[in-house]
Amino acid sequence: MGRFLELCNPDQLAPSLSDVSLGDLRSRGLVGVLLDLDNTMLPWRSADLPQDTREWIERAKGLGFRLCIVSNTHYPRRLRRIAEELGVQSIHGALKPRKRGFARACEMMGVEPAKCAVIGDQVLTDILGGNLVGAHTVLVRPMARREFIGTKVTRLFEQIILGMLRRRGMLGTISQPTQSQKQDTK
Repeated sequence: MGRFLELCNPDQLAPSLSDVSLGDLRSRGLVGVLLDLDNTMLPWRSADLPQDTREWIERAKGLGFRLCIVSNTHYPRRLRRIAEELGVQSIHGALKPRKRGFARACEMMGVEPAKCAVIGDQVLTDILGGNLVGAHTVLVRPMARREFIGTKVTRLFEQIILGMLRRRGMLGTISQPTQSQKQDTK
């Protein structure tokens, strides 16, 4: 159980994608960002990207980060449209937490997994998969309560895992933006 808990432990926690400090990621030597789609970038099944998500993506691109959306979505056309709109790459049907989708995304971006951050809202897909490939992992709170029924069930197990990590003092550090968003663009 110890090894599994380690693999489920995010390196950082953040309230939302827009609260993840790009300056902090850069200071860690990271150059790639693998993003979960649903409830990380926008609410589940939504087609409307929030303005703060758009702004974060544009700042990241402006700083030279390579970005790829890695999703288990069953709606590849929606994912492609969002990725094209943002000007980033994407992988659908990633079968997270399997390593293959993450490794493929890194290969597409030309970045080693150790030089990437994986940002997502689910421990048993995003964080576990990111840790399996050796990426820096950031767990964000889900954007909305509405989600796939399977995800709702998984959330129960995730709460148990997060509770165990917290009790053992292992849970990743809470990451608040260490710089203003304006400073991140320098």
